[in-house]
Amino acid sequence: MWMVVMFDLPVVERAERKAATEFRNALLDMGFEMSQFSVYMRFCTSPTQVETYCKRVETALPEGGKVNILQFTDKQYERIISFSGQLKLPANKTPDQFDLF
Repeated sequence: MWMVVMFDLPVVERAERKAATEFRNALLDMGFEMSQFSVYMRFCTSPTQVETYCKRVETALPEGGKVNILQFTDKQYERIISFSGQLKLPANKTPDQFDLF
């Protein structure tokens, strides 16, 4: 399962820029990777883990702005079509999961 955190935060005042940077850093500390500026993604192994990270993101929210959290399956992730300029990038692959038994 995947989580995507998308946000649009105010950055006019110095304090707003600081809060936005702290929020981005909190996402990175939680294991999210930047997909695009203001769009961060993280792989989760279960819906319970998604719920846990949703709560963690909620505690890191800055004042003002808008934050959306999307959740989608591995199959949906693999169907993302990505471009870099006009060059179509190869399909995304779901990360390998550990087999414990």
